[in-house]
Amino acid sequence: MRAALVGVDFGKGDFAASLDELSQLALSAGAETITSIACKRSSPDAALFIGSGKADEISHAVIDLNLDLVIFNHALSPAQQRNLERHLKIRVVDRTSLILDIFAQRAKSHEGKVQVELAQLQHLATRLVRGWTHLERQKGGIGLRGPGETQLETDRRLLGERVKMLKAKMEKLHKQRETQRRSRGRSNTFTVSLVGYTNAGKSTLFNTLTKAGTYAANQLFATLDTTSRRLYLEGAGNIVVSDTVGFIRDLPHQLVASFRATLEETIHADLLLHVVDGGSAVRNDQIEQVNHVLKEIGADHIPQLLVWNKIDQADLLPAIERDEYGKINRVFVSAKNGQGIDLLRDAIVELMQKTQVSSELSAEIGAELLSEE
Repeated sequence: MRAALVGVDFGKGDFAASLDELSQLALSAGAETITSIACKRSSPDAALFIGSGKADEISHAVIDLNLDLVIFNHALSPAQQRNLERHLKIRVVDRTSLILDIFAQRAKSHEGKVQVELAQLQHLATRLVRGWTHLERQKGGIGLRGPGETQLETDRRLLGERVKMLKAKMEKLHKQRETQRRSRGRSNTFTVSLVGYTNAGKSTLFNTLTKAGTYAANQLFATLDTTSRRLYLEGAGNIVVSDTVGFIRDLPHQLVASFRATLEETIHADLLLHVVDGGSAVRNDQIEQVNHVLKEIGADHIPQLLVWNKIDQADLLPAIERDEYGKINRVFVSAKNGQGIDLLRDAIVELMQKTQVSSELSAEIGAELLSEE
């Protein structure tokens, strides 16, 4: 599909990097970027998001370049999307819909598919309520409609029933995961979750650490389904390592909510390995975005180790960095060629031993307090 990318610079963050990320997202979704159109505004236009002059410029580009699609690097309201499609006479996709589409293509497991469909339907529901008013006028419907229902009411009801059914499925899957986690908890298995910005190299690191064969590719959202593997570490015994979905700037709320079940592996971990693309110019912003999502899902209290990945691309050497108190700050590795992986294993063992000592101390203090009472 031949697409134009549209970005509006509101003077926040690294605009060029966010437009580059949109280009990668479009490629991941299967679109070919033919042109990029950018403009500056202090605030979005209520009707078209961009000004009418810029909308005309895009309209000419659509005709001249024979485009199939226009992708906006922002979340559009249903009215803005509808107005733009009328003006441009072509399909318009916003950032939220684009990410949802990639997730729909990538979901492999039953759980992943249920989560994505739920997120898509919840996103569509906002379009139904405010964006499909033209359907109100349609009467009569074969086989589906209740007495006196308009098309929009029927669509809304059917969509509501499907959402309810998917939520029930999610609840069942959530209970299954809870049971698996409880059995792991009873055996006192130390759990580690890999988190990080999408395409930071989590799956490659997961494969290198555990010798697993999970899908890893140089593209956004290569991993959607949480994969867990046992890993034996010298001096620590068996631990469980989980690879999770990557985070991204402005991750749609529907996705965060729907993927809560998958991300619960993160919430219940003993340690988070926060994988960072050491070669990215916007890595600090990406670290911030990941921490924002972790806070959103209630995982910001879990001990975190920064893993500076792709050191081969950033001309850095494998190392363990410590603060002035001797506490490990960062580990520098290359998951691709295995540099620094032994250091990372050592760091996990050290942090694991410290966690166990502090939890034993907490248990002893608690027992003493109870005996005093």
